[in-house]
Amino acid sequence: MMCMILKGILWRLALACTLLGPALAQAQTAPSTAAGANVTTAVATFGGGCFWCVEEAFDKVPGVVSTTSGYMGGRTKNPTYNQVSSGSTGHNEVVQVVYDPAKVSYAQLLDAFWRNIDPTQANGQFCDHGSQYRSEIFYHTEEQRKAAEASKSALLKHKPFTGEVHTLITRAAEFYAAEDYHQDYYRKNPIRYKYYKTSCGREARLKEVWQTR
Repeated sequence: MMCMILKGILWRLALACTLLGPALAQAQTAPSTAAGANVTTAVATFGGGCFWCVEEAFDKVPGVVSTTSGYMGGRTKNPTYNQVSSGSTGHNEVVQVVYDPAKVSYAQLLDAFWRNIDPTQANGQFCDHGSQYRSEIFYHTEEQRKAAEASKSALLKHKPFTGEVHTLITRAAEFYAAEDYHQDYYRKNPIRYKYYKTSCGREARLKEVWQTR
């Protein structure tokens, strides 16, 4: 509840900023890596809690062309952030990743995904609780499904943490891009983003789960 209040405050601040005009919005926006004209790309979709944080994590992976925050897996057409965050639509906050298979494999993306979530947490991630923040791999092809299942099986055999793995593997459904102010949020609003991420305990918990410093 505390986290939802905090994100609500941040949302209102971000919305206020957008009212200052297109010039400010354009100045704040730092788009994800642009795709090359001759690059053949593929798509992957992951739910790992707050999509601001998941987007940041995948933008750091070499071979990722672009990331888009959005919603998947629910019942409502064209859901808004307020609807999804209430938990009433069945959607999950996700990030859709466009990547260059010649530079990064789907298996490598899966590894990056695991390392940026708490697989032991059911029905939420870190301070964000509810099915809208569940950890979930949405596969787009049969090859992705098999790779995701194999990756999860390998993790169960060699996991460095105690506890069950609650991450879901689900067929990809219709993807809805989130509102503009959510895209590249960590770049456009670094101070507010850092405050949220620290307050949510994401980095501290990841170090604990994956036993890293």
